[in-house]
Amino acid sequence: MNFDQRLQNVSVLGAAGKMGSGIALLLAAEMAKAKNLPENEGTKYRLNLIDVNDDALDGLWVYLKAQLTKIGEKTTIILRNLYKDREDLVENFDIIPQFVDDAFSVIRVNTDLNMAKDSKVVFEAVIENKDLKVDLLKKLDNLCAKDTIYLTNTSSIPIHILNEEANLDGRIIGFHFYNPPVVQRLAELISCEKTIPELKEFSSELAKRLRKVIVSANDIAGFIGNGHFLRDGLFAISEAKKLAKDFSLPGGIYIMDKISRDLLVRPMGIFQLIDYVGVDVYQCISDTVDSYIEGENLKEELLKRMVDKKVLGGQRADGSQKDGFLKYEKGRPAGVYDIDKGEYKIFDPDGWTGELDKKIGDYPQGFYPWRKLLMDPKKNEKLSEFFKNLKAKDTLGAKLALAYLRNSKQIGQRLVDSKVANSADDVNKVLLNGFYHLYGPINNYI
Repeated sequence: MNFDQRLQNVSVLGAAGKMGSGIALLLAAEMAKAKNLPENEGTKYRLNLIDVNDDALDGLWVYLKAQLTKIGEKTTIILRNLYKDREDLVENFDIIPQFVDDAFSVIRVNTDLNMAKDSKVVFEAVIENKDLKVDLLKKLDNLCAKDTIYLTNTSSIPIHILNEEANLDGRIIGFHFYNPPVVQRLAELISCEKTIPELKEFSSELAKRLRKVIVSANDIAGFIGNGHFLRDGLFAISEAKKLAKDFSLPGGIYIMDKISRDLLVRPMGIFQLIDYVGVDVYQCISDTVDSYIEGENLKEELLKRMVDKKVLGGQRADGSQKDGFLKYEKGRPAGVYDIDKGEYKIFDPDGWTGELDKKIGDYPQGFYPWRKLLMDPKKNEKLSEFFKNLKAKDTLGAKLALAYLRNSKQIGQRLVDSKVANSADDVNKVLLNGFYHLYGPINNYI
């Protein structure tokens, strides 16, 4: 069965969730385009969106309509060519609604798993729980044809485990979109030893059609992206705890978040990034990877305490940030959670945070925030000069930043040495495209 035949009937499980809705949107747009190609005239397409949450599925319709319209507005040149033989579609205000209608014409929404029975491809995007995934995959394999292929969006569970426990005979592959799937450029593809060749080819072709940067990772828990992110964050928590002896735990968290954002020139501080992903999701990644990796302690008691107190971070339906390690006002960090007191300590530039900023010390000459360098054609030169100046500083901030950079590099190199990644370039590509860093962790800056 070729790619286009498989694309004719696809199901997404967990379709109303944060990742599932993005995957559904990408597939709906691709199928709307495919059905309008001359060679596909008369071909029926079905995109079955399945989720246990009926209310969330209602919200999915609203999300898809708004986002498909945005896609249409951004791809008018492509759509004009697609509809060039339609004399009734002349202006953009004719073409874009037609594209949205074509996308909705392929969509079916339900809470009933049986809707997937005729699918040739199933995307699994439910929560990161191995037993739940295996149970669903077993049920699907009993429903669907024995040549149905499965793509799982797991970010940490080894693919061979899912394959073996669900008895899928190599018909499953890891297709790890990054959040949000529509915006993020990266697709991390993970096959196990038994993954069938056709599934590898289908996944690569799909990633190309969705215009994703593809990185292949080996089937070791956490893969490249979360393998690095997990250890990077655990290092920051460890350093914050050390700093707590002199500055309190909220002070240590504030310092490490600021250092990792500013002096590492990243889009977010590490604690803001953990909040963005979700403290509970991050803890789940920690527990999952720790259960499969020997010789490392990848669990953190502070994460469990945060989850037990229901301080979870994550995002609301409109994309705004929920409070986690940090409190957010107008989308920006405004305080740090004091876990012992059970309340947020609000930033005070004239008080405690101002004093911590003095302890961090002045920034080196040549410092630019991440956003200023993002599109700068000379960013590599400027980064090189900045890190050179950083190494010459003797401030607390410089010492912490350099230790962080060295540890980040060691994590990246360990991913290569332990065969998670095939090369240093692959590690760097994941961090550049999946996390929007300006430079990879394996570099010559330090």
